[in-house]
Amino acid sequence: MSGVKRKHYDTENDSDAESEAKEYDKPVASPATLASIAMVKEPRLGVDHMLEYIKNRKSHEMTVLILHAKVAQKSYGNEKRFFCPPPCVYLLGDGWARKAEKMAPDVQVCPYVGIGGDQEMQQLDFQGKNFCAAKTLFISDSDKRKYFTLICKLFYSQGQQIGTFHSRKIKVISKPSKKKQSLKNADLCIPSGTKIALFNRLRSQTVSTRYLHVGNGAFHASSSQWGAFTMHLLEDNEPESEEFTSKEGYIHYGSTVKLVCAVTGMALPRLIVRKVDKQMALLDADDPVSQLHKCAFYMKDTERMYLCLSGDRIIQFQAAVNSKEGNREMINDGTCWTIISVDQAQYSFYEGLGPTNIPVSPVPIVKSLQLNGGGNVAMMELIGENFTPQLQVWFHNVPAETIFRCDINILCCVPDASMFRSSWGDYSQPMQPLKVALSLVRNDGIIYPTGLTFTYTPEPGNRARMPTFERAT
Repeated sequence: MSGVKRKHYDTENDSDAESEAKEYDKPVASPATLASIAMVKEPRLGVDHMLEYIKNRKSHEMTVLILHAKVAQKSYGNEKRFFCPPPCVYLLGDGWARKAEKMAPDVQVCPYVGIGGDQEMQQLDFQGKNFCAAKTLFISDSDKRKYFTLICKLFYSQGQQIGTFHSRKIKVISKPSKKKQSLKNADLCIPSGTKIALFNRLRSQTVSTRYLHVGNGAFHASSSQWGAFTMHLLEDNEPESEEFTSKEGYIHYGSTVKLVCAVTGMALPRLIVRKVDKQMALLDADDPVSQLHKCAFYMKDTERMYLCLSGDRIIQFQAAVNSKEGNREMINDGTCWTIISVDQAQYSFYEGLGPTNIPVSPVPIVKSLQLNGGGNVAMMELIGENFTPQLQVWFHNVPAETIFRCDINILCCVPDASMFRSSWGDYSQPMQPLKVALSLVRNDGIIYPTGLTFTYTPEPGNRARMPTFERAT
């Protein structure tokens, strides 16, 4: 590949690939599923099918998103401490509606969710929406697992299985620690730049639980839907602005933070996290914020104003001065929020050759890429989960020769840039690195976007002979 150098990969995912790979519990396909997939001997997807997908990706893609807390409190005896916030299953992408148009009018997607082990799976109902919540899941003290994953099985109501999808790993805890936390228990602390959820329970009543959420362009308190918010740690002197610099480190009481909705990008003004003790906000607490702690959010540079809910509305509440203790301010129930870290597992696919009766799972997950060699002979190693011999790597609309090693490792030959149809453009202008979207294609035509891109980079000299490629969108 004269004049062009193949470069490292880039990822669209915001979490560290290596650490995610360690935490991810992989779903295992049944022998029957793998056998039925293997019945198709040769890749059947054509270049035209892939180009159609790339051109109309938004209208074709189907995504299953599982949102859940990173920790779950164990139930003891006959009690049932339902997971809070409740795990939610979302069906995203226009492909679901397109698929529904081709099926009988009364066919619906039926979800079942469970925690594995001896507990039965619970049937949920989308009720005409694109999400549903598993509100009655719990883990008992007889279950000795320290970690578990949620299992979500999706079927069409006529009996056809869509697939089986797993959440990220969830840590089991006994109860929130009331002791002063330290960073020795880092897995219970909250790093800057990670996602959290906030919920409020008036007088500790479960039925009154409301979640901070963004809907219709505004923050509100929802009884049915919870939001995931990225919590950024700021410098204390960071001014109020739409743009800000996020620090590394763990969130402590007294920290200045910014809460940004992970879906809409809407943000609250700068907040200071304060510890709560018996309807008092502690102004001098500085220990790390921990899972399921109760906290309050002081709106920085205001006169004792706190983030508060009133029914479905989010308002500002002015705390009262504590005349006896100057390091405390009196707050109300609506300003007392429980904080918990949250995570998500996302699976996207498209039936490139039309509807298939074979489950789309196990959905392959690519965690990282490693380029070996260079020049005219370059190999790329894909590291991840749920790989099968029936998968082929595609660079944009170009299939690559693929070698299956095991369920976490496959190799492929990197296509020469000359394989792509587009030209690099005007040679009189500086040439920029160009990114190629990577997909995995099952041999019955199921396309799995990886969220990763491969970059072709121009090298100095020999510019007129450079093979080129148009940027993928």
